Amino acid sequence: MLTKPLGCSTMSRADISHGDIPKKKMAKQKPDPEKLLPLTPTVFHILLALSDGDLHGYGIMQEVAEHTAGQIRLGPGTLYGAIKRLLGIGLIVETDERPDPELDDERRRYYHLTDFGQQVLKAEVKRISRMVSVAQRKRLLPKRS
Repeated sequence: MLTKPLGCSTMSRADISHGDIPKKKMAKQKPDPEKLLPLTPTVFHILLALSDGDLHGYGIMQEVAEHTAGQIRLGPGTLYGAIKRLLGIGLIVETDERPDPELDDERRRYYHLTDFGQQVLKAEVKRISRMVSVAQRKRLLPKRS
């Protein structure tokens, strides 16, 4: 049980670091994909693009533009800022595997969707699917046949 330290009026979660939690307990805790929802459109489309296989940044940009019929166009700042965050939380990893070197530029970095990233993407798709079902029941969208 946490008690209020003397001379301190409030305590936030920020006052407790991961160093305060025994490593054995941290290792057993599996991240809950639901806690990362809802995803931003940028993150959702990056993960969706990587669900078919590894891509480099420009390939992700092209795939997102294609899947959204040009409605979402990721600029380099947006894309690489999101990639940095996704790498940091373990949804994607940079991969060393590359296509044929003669067909590829060695400066390109390729990204791969992790198992956890796949779980988060599936959870988001289920969440969106539930919203679409509600919209259909409210007759805001036609039901698919």
